[in-house]
Amino acid sequence: MNFDIFDILARLLVLCTCIPAHECAHGWVADRLGDPTARAGGRLTLNPLRHFDMLGTLSLILLGFGWAKPVPVDPRNFRGDRKKGMALVALAGPAANLLLAVMLMALYKLVFYILGVGFGLQNAAYLLLQVLMVMVTTNISLAVFNLIPINPLDGSRILGLLLPDRLYYALLRAERYIYFLLLFALASGILSRPIQFVSYQAFRLLDLCTSFIDTAARLFL
Repeated sequence: MNFDIFDILARLLVLCTCIPAHECAHGWVADRLGDPTARAGGRLTLNPLRHFDMLGTLSLILLGFGWAKPVPVDPRNFRGDRKKGMALVALAGPAANLLLAVMLMALYKLVFYILGVGFGLQNAAYLLLQVLMVMVTTNISLAVFNLIPINPLDGSRILGLLLPDRLYYALLRAERYIYFLLLFALASGILSRPIQFVSYQAFRLLDLCTSFIDTAARLFL
């Protein structure tokens, strides 16, 4: 378990920026689909205090992945198919984290090439790069973790598209029990290795998506 001060700082920045973006994305998509529940509850906001969850926050700071207080969604208000609507709402959160990870990785590379190459990678630039990289990897871990197809994570709603209604609603009813199993899996470290493996593959993909910055740096710096 890594308690490096820069890791903790970066994860606190994630807590204040990226987790609110994750939850706000859920609420925004639900609102676009016709459900005003999140808006009425004041959850269409980037204020981290509106999304705070104690256990999820501790997990994020100590383990690098966690969760926030779920945004309330009422699929009865959706226009069209409810299961597809719930899948879209669920997908919005991890998608927001991956988008932020791409943007932060691009910023990391710009800082590295402009400050690192141009000014010899001074201490301030080095510290900034450390924080940015932890924010990138933590955002990726958040996205991967939340895509696990286990209630109450986002992946379970996406899995619902593939399940018969009877099984889907049975999973929803069992959500509170599966939640405690999830906590046990986190505490025991069972999920750490598969999350790290998938996160690394996602990191490589995002690195490829921002490789145009590397190419430009080789040409012009």
